[in-house]
Amino acid sequence: MLPKMATAGAGARRVWCVPCLVSLDTLQELCRQEKLTCKSMGVTKKNQNNYEVEYLCDYKVEKDMEYYLVKWKGWPDSTNTWEPLQNLKCPLLLQQFYNDKHDYLSQVKKGKAIIPKDDHKALKPAVAEYIVKKAKQRLALQRWQEELNRSKTHKGMILVENTVDLEGPPSDFFYINEYKPAPGINLISEVTFGCSCTDCFHEKCCPTEAGVLFAYNKNQQIRIPPGTPIYECNSRCQCGPDCPNRIVQKGTQYSLCIFRTSNGRGWGVKTLVKIKRMSFVMEYVGEVITSEEAERRGQLYDNKGITYLFDLDYESDEFTVDAARYGNISHFVNHSCDPNLQVFNVFIDNLDTRLPRIALFSTRTIHAGEELTFDYQMKGSREVEEYRRRAQSTSKISISTSRAIRRTQQGLKWQRQRSQRRV
Repeated sequence: MLPKMATAGAGARRVWCVPCLVSLDTLQELCRQEKLTCKSMGVTKKNQNNYEVEYLCDYKVEKDMEYYLVKWKGWPDSTNTWEPLQNLKCPLLLQQFYNDKHDYLSQVKKGKAIIPKDDHKALKPAVAEYIVKKAKQRLALQRWQEELNRSKTHKGMILVENTVDLEGPPSDFFYINEYKPAPGINLISEVTFGCSCTDCFHEKCCPTEAGVLFAYNKNQQIRIPPGTPIYECNSRCQCGPDCPNRIVQKGTQYSLCIFRTSNGRGWGVKTLVKIKRMSFVMEYVGEVITSEEAERRGQLYDNKGITYLFDLDYESDEFTVDAARYGNISHFVNHSCDPNLQVFNVFIDNLDTRLPRIALFSTRTIHAGEELTFDYQMKGSREVEEYRRRAQSTSKISISTSRAIRRTQQGLKWQRQRSQRRV
């Protein structure tokens, strides 16, 4: 967590928030000593003096009676106690305990290591350690999921899932909903005009004024070729929120899941619902930096084997979006040479052609549970390349061209680096 300044009102004092170096256990204990509540730490009025099982840590049998080592919610590990099975009223946690135990033994068997015998009297230390780590990871991912959904401003929900390994939430990632300008960069370029349409779909609307095609059909699906910019209605337009030319600005409408991939590609994103072809899915947002700064950061990222740089070279090559530390769910979308998402440049309230918004649209029907991907090299099929050639003669090109040459040359390396990244 980075230090940040918070203010409340014109006359409020500036308060600096800094990372807390005290352990969660210590904070929970202090809360109870001072009779304070803190929802984020699990200390509530309900469990100030009551005990609620948070997860199960271990198992043993003594005198033919089964016992489980219990971690109590809102209490430090030092207060864990052995409780007889008959006292536990938590069937879901018991099932979770045995599922984690089974997963660990299955992984050991798959790795062809020496399989610890399943002692009915007690768990092996390695098994108990894995179960505790998995329980703590599950809680950390749940807290992260709640934080993501508090931070987002779009309709679609965000779920988090890891059934592959013990990786927890990224430690240095901050969820944002729109571009974050780096120091010295001004993103404020207020639009000075808007349409006065009563029916934007049939009248002379913003795209026509910009000299481009109306981007959407009546089903809110994109109908223009890649390489053509999207001009949506803006804050000065007289049309309402139901205008058919307000799609990207409404944000992600689909519930998506950040999940841990099983083939070593780190985190990925899958849809939880069916997405129709040519539909808007998400924006690519991050920190807006200069191209010179992007070159500097790019070298550092290359050394780490990661990169999240996206050039804003619709017309010029002055700015780049860096989604490494600041971004939205697109930060976790993986590369594919056969992607199901396509990049489009969008202009809404900021008409500065150096600073387009980056929108990702589905290229085909995407079924629930399917992973979302786009081409990091921003190269598509032959059809997309043909669209790009046409766009050169009819309108400005939206897909990166200047540094795309460098990316193409380094494409295999870049793809391999991203696939091996560890967030």
